[in-house]
Amino acid sequence: MAELSPPPIQSKLEVHLWWLTAVFIAINTGLFVWQVLTGVNISSPSLVDAIHWGADYAPLTFLEEPTRLFSSMFFHFGLIHLMMNMWALYIFGSVAEQLLGRFYYLALYILAGLMGSLLSGLIDIQNTFELLQNNDSTLLPHVSAGASGAVMGIGGALTVLSLFPMLPKQRFILDKKTLLMIMGINLLVGFTLPGINNAAHIGGMLMGAVLAAIWYLGQRIQKPRFTMLFGLAVGVISCYLLYAYCMQQVQVLEPVWRQILAAMRAQLHF
Repeated sequence: MAELSPPPIQSKLEVHLWWLTAVFIAINTGLFVWQVLTGVNISSPSLVDAIHWGADYAPLTFLEEPTRLFSSMFFHFGLIHLMMNMWALYIFGSVAEQLLGRFYYLALYILAGLMGSLLSGLIDIQNTFELLQNNDSTLLPHVSAGASGAVMGIGGALTVLSLFPMLPKQRFILDKKTLLMIMGINLLVGFTLPGINNAAHIGGMLMGAVLAAIWYLGQRIQKPRFTMLFGLAVGVISCYLLYAYCMQQVQVLEPVWRQILAAMRAQLHF
């Protein structure tokens, strides 16, 4: 029998059904506590601390430390930022983990986060080209971080699944109107409020949507293993191609980004 989504509140959380989501939440929360204990401001971390703990800064990421595409998924700009992302991760993740299976869910989480970081980097690259043309300092690369790209990927996956006919063995009924409203509000807020990295949200959402559609097809044609591997291949290749394209563009921008990076290092002493 199908269950409503999100799951009804019970006296027991039944963490054993969504323990991987709980692990993601524990990692993000544990790292945040560690950062605060080492002196990072709990409500408004400095840019130096953000960069020290692995935040994404496009000139540094693409010129020297590409691992920031991944590490930035686990740093948050303050307690409110962390709480909002972890609450959304619990709501979306506890359902998606049980629907998709842990292996595919894990891959979707990582690939959506990476795609969010990469699309954010691509926007910084495009902004730098525009900066050179218009001498507009507002287009300088920004430091960004957070699990929202991965979380939006899960939300995008659930939203896509809600648009399709329910599978015979599907455990949860996904509320299409609610999911569309939540995702729409998130995107609208990202477009209207400053300081929100909407490119990361969109990148994660698109990756999650594509991987969910491939997963659903596999369930329909009763070839789940083949389509899961196909989905993972699509995700990995998409991230690689976008990274390669970004690196190609960065070759043209390297002298400018080196100057920006040197100026930022001199200003922030990192």
